[in-house]
Amino acid sequence: MSVATYFDPLPLLGEAQAVFRGQWAERLWLNVPGPFYGAGTDNCGTGRMYAPALVLYEGEHFTEYVYRQPRTAQELRQLVDAAEAEVFRAYGCDGDDHWTPETVREWWRNRARIKEYLATRRPAWGNDDARSGQGTAAAAHDYAAYIDGELAAHLRAYLFWLDERRAPTAVDRLPLLSRNRTGCAGS
Repeated sequence: MSVATYFDPLPLLGEAQAVFRGQWAERLWLNVPGPFYGAGTDNCGTGRMYAPALVLYEGEHFTEYVYRQPRTAQELRQLVDAAEAEVFRAYGCDGDDHWTPETVREWWRNRARIKEYLATRRPAWGNDDARSGQGTAAAAHDYAAYIDGELAAHLRAYLFWLDERRAPTAVDRLPLLSRNRTGCAGS
């Protein structure tokens, strides 16, 4: 059985870290847990042009958020490009300082709310895509599939990262995403 890995993008940011000025308190609830997030971004709809597999838009205002954390140096570069194109510099990269195992688990428990939001927005995004060609409706479908698929493994590796500040190895046990009411690990 393969172990979910964790890609730590922050050491690769270098000087690009300066473009990430988003405020944690302003982040959108749709951001997937991890170091990066969108928080009060502009409404120009440029994020998907640079990072189509990582960025989606909220509502009719095209406020940008991160629906998939970068897993490679190339994806990190794409997210940096999206952050540089965003005029308010409202992407953040300090999520690791704020997410806790408890808040990640809480986010996970509320994932049905995100899937419901995505399903209700998909028709409007399909109309927008006819004009913009950005594939937002397809990305909403991708986000929902990610929630139903590999996101759980990624979040378990992220929980390990938050606890240990290192990537898990094949011999490490990954924390579970859910706990029962007594605080014991659940499925």
